[in-house]
This record gives sequence, structure tokens and C-alpha cells, in this order.
Amino acid sequence: MSRLVVVGGDAAGMTAAATARRRDRNLEIVAFERSAHTSYSACGLPYFISGLVADAADLIARSPAEHRALGVPVQTRHEVIAIDVEAKRVRVRDLDTADERDEPFDVLVIGTGATPVRPELPGAQAAGVFGIQTIEDGIALHDWIEREHPRQAVVVGGGYIGLEMAEAMKHLDVDVTLIERHDQPMGTLDPDMGELVADALRGIGISLRLGTDVSSFATRPDGRVRAVVTAEGEIPADVVVLGLGVRPNVELARHAGITIGDRGGIRVDGAMRTSAADVYAAGDCVESWHRLSGRHVVVALGTHANKQGRVVGINVTGGEASFPGVIGTAVTKVCAYEVARTGLGEREAADAGFDAVAVRVDSTTRAGYYPGSTPITVKMVAERGTGRLLGAQIIGQEGAAKRIDVAATAIWNEMRAADVAMLDLAYAPPYSPVWDPVLVGARKVAELV
Repeated sequence: MSRLVVVGGDAAGMTAAATARRRDRNLEIVAFERSAHTSYSACGLPYFISGLVADAADLIARSPAEHRALGVPVQTRHEVIAIDVEAKRVRVRDLDTADERDEPFDVLVIGTGATPVRPELPGAQAAGVFGIQTIEDGIALHDWIEREHPRQAVVVGGGYIGLEMAEAMKHLDVDVTLIERHDQPMGTLDPDMGELVADALRGIGISLRLGTDVSSFATRPDGRVRAVVTAEGEIPADVVVLGLGVRPNVELARHAGITIGDRGGIRVDGAMRTSAADVYAAGDCVESWHRLSGRHVVVALGTHANKQGRVVGINVTGGEASFPGVIGTAVTKVCAYEVARTGLGEREAADAGFDAVAVRVDSTTRAGYYPGSTPITVKMVAERGTGRLLGAQIIGQEGAAKRIDVAATAIWNEMRAADVAMLDLAYAPPYSPVWDPVLVGARKVAELV
């Protein structure tokens, strides 16, 4: 009987294990997770911090006990500290007793996820400075806020997690300053769309410090953070949240001699196989293939982790499955504003070698005369000559962001902008103008190609 060992108890690893169990009831499976939790939504942490989600337990999709009941034995508080791909064994440390032992495998799945970027600056380890990646991180920040009642918060980093954490703090009636080293928040957007995000943030009372580098974190005599230090001066802070993104957690794989790609993630093929025989990897620790640029990218999203885990679970039980790649679809929310993107922006398209054109159109989320109609801005990017749709970006209020899925589906299937403009989309005044903003954007960009 074969033995499957899974390293990591969140989305990718446990989806692989659960899929394998459903397909093969006789397969021996054991999973190791260094924390006390399994299968939770890290994407939900900002909403737990804000109080919109009442309990951290609500973010847990499947507990260790539930996994065990379904035939997937998972050992929490157990960390895999080494992999021997030749001997086919892993070294496991019990974090409660410090005991170590070797565990054999026939097939290994690495789902070690990602680690938050933490700057190596003076004061970065001070009390009151928080990264936000794991459920333990979320609980620690939540407890700090409950105990300390901060009045001034500084969020460092203007990407997805930074914006979501800024909203969370604003929801708690805390004064929020967001620091971003680049000239716009949301660097995955083109500058003209990033400017709209900046305006939206200022509109809800968030102070922006763009083009600003952090040099250190000043502390009180008791060791707690009191300010974030920049070249322009100190910004008072009772709490600091680091939203600087994440990097793939690949050290375990690297030390095992498994190939790491040029983007910093574990290099895998479409079947999620690594360079080592009988070793698979999935989730935030791997590189994915971008269907438009043809390059390897690291995209830390639970959607991809679950799909990749399912591919692994099928393949390790004798099936044939392949992960088809990514196109960079993402969405976030900042209070009343919704921000979404998919495919390539203007800069990305040019960098990938496309001769691209772009348009930006302003419309409304509903028929203009219908109560509650709000502005929406759509940007479309297409390839000159072929007319192929390459990318889309959307910013607006309620009803704006999920329109990105229409564009994502079109881009995935290599549709021309002119064909997208004629799609049979649903229409009624409470939901859309007679020409949906996505159709208008596609029509306008099609006229340029």
C-alpha cells in the first residue's frame, strides 16, 4: 500500500489529501501542519479584524477533527524540518515536546504556503507591529486591538492586504495612514486606475503617503511601537500592520535540492510535479504559468491553491489532471469601493511583447435613472491587429467588481474584443444600463484595433 505524506495543512495540502482520499480509500495518508489550525480562509482575516466576522473559528472551513473523520489523519503542531528525496523520508518535529522522528513516504506533497514580507528595519519586531498571513496572526492583532484600543493605525504597503487592512481599521473608527513606497496604491493596476483608488481611499478619510519609504519603527520605553519613521518625519502609530505582500515559503524544498524558479517559487509542471521524483507541490509556494505572458508568476490566492491541490490529489491516485495556468484575476474592496483586474494592464502587455491599445470608459452600475446607480470606470486592453482582449480593470461601488468575471472568461478563451462587445449579457435597470459597462469598454477598444 502506498503512503502519501502532505506537508502543510491549509488549502493546497488538505485539498490534495482530501481528493486523494475520495479517489482511493486504501491509500495511507498523513498530513503535518505546524500550527493548530487547518483549512482556514486567510483572505477573511481583515473582516475578522474589523468585526464583520465575529469569530476566527468562522474562517475555518474544516478543522483537524473533521479532516480525521473523513479519513485524512492530520497531525497539528508538527513541523516538517527536512526532506530527503533520495531516501524518501521527512524529518518531523513535534512542537509541543521537541521530539523528532523520520516519516517515510512513497509520494510527497509540499504545501508550505507563503510567508509575509517583514522589513529588516529597526523596531520591526516591536510590540504592536503585525504581519497578517496566518489565523494566528489575525488572532494576535485582534486581541491587541481589543486590549489596547488604538486610536492611530499605520498600514505599510498599498497592495491588496494593505487596502483591506486599512478598511478594517477604518471600520473600527481608527485614524488610518497608509504608506506606499510607489507613487500609487495597487501597483497591479495601470497608473490612471491606481489614481482612482487613491482618490477613493482619501474619500473615506484614509491619509495616503505615496512615494514614501519607511526607515524604522520608533518605540516607547516599554517596547511598544509609537511611530513609523520616514524621510518626511514620524507618523504616530498605536498599531502598525505590514501589508508588504508575501513570498513563497520554499526553504524546505530548496534545502532538499528541489528546483526553485526565477520568481522565487517551487518550479512545477502542469501536473504539479517538482524536479524530484514522486514529489508534488501546490499553493502559494509554487510558481504558476501565466497564460498571456507565457512567463512564470507567483500568485498567492486560495482559489489557485485549491485547484492545484485537486490536480495533485487526482494525479497521485493514478488519474490525469493538469493545472491550466493563471491570468491574474483579482478583486478587493475598500469600504464602498470595489476594485478588480484581470489579464494584462498596459504596462504588462507591452512588457510581454504585445502591441496593445487601451481605453477607459465611465458608466454607471445600474440604469442612470434607477435609484442607487453609482459611477463605474472600466479599462480594457486589447492586442492591435488581432483584436484579442488582453486585460480589464474595473473600479466602482456596489455591483462593479464582479463584472470582471465576464472579462476574465473572455480573456481565458482568447476572445476578440469585438466579440465580447456583442455578448448576450443580462439586462434590467436595477442591475445594468442597457449597454453594460463591460460591453461598452470592449466595443470602444475594438474600435482601436
